[in-house]
Amino acid sequence: MAVLVLSSMSLSPSLPVSQQKRHKFIQCCHNQTDPIRLTNNGASRFPEKNPLLNPPRPRRIILVRHGESEGNVDETVYTRVPDPKIGLTDRGKAQAEECGYRIKKMIEEDAEDHNWQLYFYVSPYRRALETLKSLARPFDRSRIAGFREEPRIREQDFGNFQNREKMRVEKAARQLYGRFFYRFPDGESAADVYDRITGFRETLRADINIGRYQPPGEEKMDINLVIVSHGLTLRVFLMRWYKWTVEQFEGLHNLRNAEMLVMEKGYGGRYSLLMHHDEQELRRFGLTDEMLIEQEWHKHARPADLNYDCPMVNSFFPHLNEEASIYQNEG
Repeated sequence: MAVLVLSSMSLSPSLPVSQQKRHKFIQCCHNQTDPIRLTNNGASRFPEKNPLLNPPRPRRIILVRHGESEGNVDETVYTRVPDPKIGLTDRGKAQAEECGYRIKKMIEEDAEDHNWQLYFYVSPYRRALETLKSLARPFDRSRIAGFREEPRIREQDFGNFQNREKMRVEKAARQLYGRFFYRFPDGESAADVYDRITGFRETLRADINIGRYQPPGEEKMDINLVIVSHGLTLRVFLMRWYKWTVEQFEGLHNLRNAEMLVMEKGYGGRYSLLMHHDEQELRRFGLTDEMLIEQEWHKHARPADLNYDCPMVNSFFPHLNEEASIYQNEG
């Protein structure tokens, strides 16, 4: 496709000046018979959109739960302050800053990370925004590639102003009904959160695949993505990313305030929790044997690989378990 530009030199000198101002000719800067050059099709201005450049994938995706909030220490706050406007306590701000120092130390201790930056995604809730502001304090401007406020990673909606006693009843009912599917009146279920996290995940994958975080023309950076969000939302994010089942999700525990969980790029290019965390840490978070085996596979697999030996297959289908037991006994 030819690129068209407006040219003042192409205005006809035979036209009156008044008509020349109104009448603009369009001049083609590319001959239709010539082969199209890469520099004329927009790739030179937007190199991240050129698939031939194969942009590097971020080194890590770091999940951070917000610091201690006013609602964490006094549940009555929810009855008079809208959930999105609840801020951090002083302790929560200190927790967030300490988390920032832990992230900085983790990156700097990695010998390969000599030229690195951070890019942040943050929930629009006040407690998450305040967490990010404190968390970023240890980093110079040169280390911050940018940030994006992302409404899809907000807290699960529990309704508007919350009645304390009614909420206790609702949360007890959720335990009986199931944490994933129970929907709070005028609010959301975890399944609803899953739907919007799916949209966010696709945006995130697109940003990764087109090299959104790599400044054009600059030396390649080791990018670390940091997602500052909420307990349930981060668990749903992991569920969606790793395709965990509802049962596996319901066995997970909340991160503590300002605690982080690190998905690090493995040897083949996929992200694995076992690259940074040990088995005991992940078991405390709620990962089962099958989930840990799968994380070990992610350490070595390539992004396009499919796990044909997924341990979930045998455990889900009873007859395969029976066949495996018979085979072991015969052996």
